[in-house]
Amino acid sequence: MRLKSAPKVLELCAGAGGQALGFEAAGFEHAILVDYDAHACATLRMNRPYWNVLQADIERFSAGYWEGVDVVAAGLPCPPFSVAGRQLGSSDERNLFPAFLRIVSEAKPQVAIVENVRGLLERRFSAYREQIVGELAALGFTCHWKLLDAFDQGVPQRRARSFLVALRESGVFRWPEANGGGETVGEALYASMAVNGWQGAEAWARKANRPAPTLVGGSHKHGGPDLGPTRARRAWAELGVDGLGLADDAPGPSFQGLPRLTVEMTSKLQSFPNDWKLAGGKTRRYRQVGNALPPKLAMAVARRIRSCLA
Repeated sequence: MRLKSAPKVLELCAGAGGQALGFEAAGFEHAILVDYDAHACATLRMNRPYWNVLQADIERFSAGYWEGVDVVAAGLPCPPFSVAGRQLGSSDERNLFPAFLRIVSEAKPQVAIVENVRGLLERRFSAYREQIVGELAALGFTCHWKLLDAFDQGVPQRRARSFLVALRESGVFRWPEANGGGETVGEALYASMAVNGWQGAEAWARKANRPAPTLVGGSHKHGGPDLGPTRARRAWAELGVDGLGLADDAPGPSFQGLPRLTVEMTSKLQSFPNDWKLAGGKTRRYRQVGNALPPKLAMAVARRIRSCLA
């Protein structure tokens, strides 16, 4: 595969821009970014006014205009394969793999990539994965599956994500190797917790001495501004964090008890840049963060894809 300029990406279900930032950092340019959610589209436009952002349902999106784009990338909805949902897989009305495969057939990229929850790689979905591999093989692709943890790429959070990378030309795809791990929650958020002069910030940071558990954003119909179900909140409590909700600001000087995270703090735990803005109210902003692919993990995978296109 030979390129004369920066490779172009058609991105589906772009969300808050985690995957897009990773591809950008790896030297890609975006031909178009598509997402159904108005707040996510507003986030993308607010931070990158020059990106071509389209609010649309990908089941109704035609990619023929972008035929020949180098990469089709997608962060498809997780509920069909998530243990937090009913794991209906291909029977779930929210399953967008058929739309993704159609768009790949229309756009004819050199590489197609999908990221999703770890549940997609469970044995119960093996037949469906084989079906996906078969349909991509018919289009001339060789498929590679892998489960990657964001923590291994420098993200201060344990966040396992499944990846499918399909190459039009056969060959060995080399997945990114672990780079030593990310910071602890205390290391990542100490400055944010101390910004209003909280006297307990240093002691809190010492206690928060592990990476964060997986952030959960919830669906568009369910889930509010909290850090997840009971088990997740218990894990947060062990780190000295009240997971029952999110705060509007960092603790004040005399704050007592367990602090709550702000949306901006959760964004740091996903490895978004400090200046990355989010559109909408608290619930909408947190939902975008909680459902995002961490930019550092996306960058690690995108760099390996870039090496296949050189």
